Amino acid sequence: MDKEFILGKSKLQWIQEYPVLKDIMDIREVLWINPKRKNFHEAMKNISISELDVKDAEQRLKRFAPFIAKVFPETEITKGIIESALFKINNMKANMESYYDGELLGNLLLKCDSHLPISGSIKARGGIYEVLKHAEDLALKEGILKETDDYSIIDSDIFREFFSKYSVAVGSTGNLGLSIGIISAKLGFKVTVHMSADAKQWKKDLLRSKGVTVVEYKSDYSKAVEEGRKLSEKDSNSYFIDDENSVDLFLGYAVAALRLKNQLEEMKVLVDENHPLFVYLPCGVGGGPGGVAFGLKLIFKDNVHCFFAEPTHSPCMLVGMATEQHNKVSVQDFGIDNLTIADGLAVGRASGFIGKVMEELLSGVYTVEDNELYKLLTTLVDTENIYLEPSALAGMVGISKLFKTVEGRTYMENSNLKNKMNNSTHIVWATGGSMVPKDEMMKYYGIGKDILSQENVQ
Repeated sequence: MDKEFILGKSKLQWIQEYPVLKDIMDIREVLWINPKRKNFHEAMKNISISELDVKDAEQRLKRFAPFIAKVFPETEITKGIIESALFKINNMKANMESYYDGELLGNLLLKCDSHLPISGSIKARGGIYEVLKHAEDLALKEGILKETDDYSIIDSDIFREFFSKYSVAVGSTGNLGLSIGIISAKLGFKVTVHMSADAKQWKKDLLRSKGVTVVEYKSDYSKAVEEGRKLSEKDSNSYFIDDENSVDLFLGYAVAALRLKNQLEEMKVLVDENHPLFVYLPCGVGGGPGGVAFGLKLIFKDNVHCFFAEPTHSPCMLVGMATEQHNKVSVQDFGIDNLTIADGLAVGRASGFIGKVMEELLSGVYTVEDNELYKLLTTLVDTENIYLEPSALAGMVGISKLFKTVEGRTYMENSNLKNKMNNSTHIVWATGGSMVPKDEMMKYYGIGKDILSQENVQ
């Protein structure tokens, strides 16, 4: 709701205090550089989550790997480890250099969480991890499982019957609901996904086909979460997965960084003081990108520079961090409609937990228009034959923001990076897409094609 006063201040006062808000409220693309960023060791003094917590999550996923490999045959090849490929996208980079009219220094890579097994998005990390952790906690407490067991025994009637006494619930714009619904149903839990208005119909249909209860809302993500949380609290056997505040989700995402380190080493990609790494992460409420970025900072410290990417119509993390108010403000407070084709990023209020964890670690946040997402989607198909959903393309424009904006060039200058950019690596985190129905994907592709054709005519 567009408010006259926000936390006791007029919009004019907010703009005077934080000038970037003017462009944000005018729905213009911006690159905001985080003024509170500190060096890694200073920033970590204010954070209670540690590398040990991330390694504990990694070990839990390894314990569950035999179960995952057994019930999801598509993971047999990786022995039950849910992981995605990392590719160089040289053709796409060449196209972008031509389109943005200038050299983009360094290597451009795509991290294909869009093609993660089981649920085809980054949510296959955090969402699946938290459900597995909850299942393990229940089974250990009941005495039907020991950590030393071969967890493939979980695929049995004894365990399914046990888990059927319990419920799992979540609020989602789509992809988190898919990951939690699919894994919870497979374990035997009763599962309810509370879906916001922008959730795509095919995602609801797929969940229902797996035996998941889908509750639909006419309002946005925050309402779906709020209602889901309320209903879950009324049932002592119901476990609500809270995308806004969950440490377990966060840790599941953070494990990705340990895996990425190995992939970069296999590709002989060096990351050190003279070989900086830049990572561009699409951001909704913040859990996925926050967890991944935190994990990356643990490993690469000040040699990695993480940027969140949001739609111009749903810049909730940007509004929260730029005003330093985090989840106390929403995009609607500032007259922004939160309507975007990037359904996974259609969030009006960011996670305060993530905003505060990333407050001194994040390099910045940029926004991107929906039309740019369509164009990038089409161009990636034409250059690399890779299909992503629109929200997953938000990361793609990050490298151009760095080189083609005053804010990006100033960031490189102030961070002593200008002379190192020839040796830089840029990773676009592709967050979803492989499960999008073909006809839906071709509609997106066609829209992008039309926009590009109109530009060429002009």
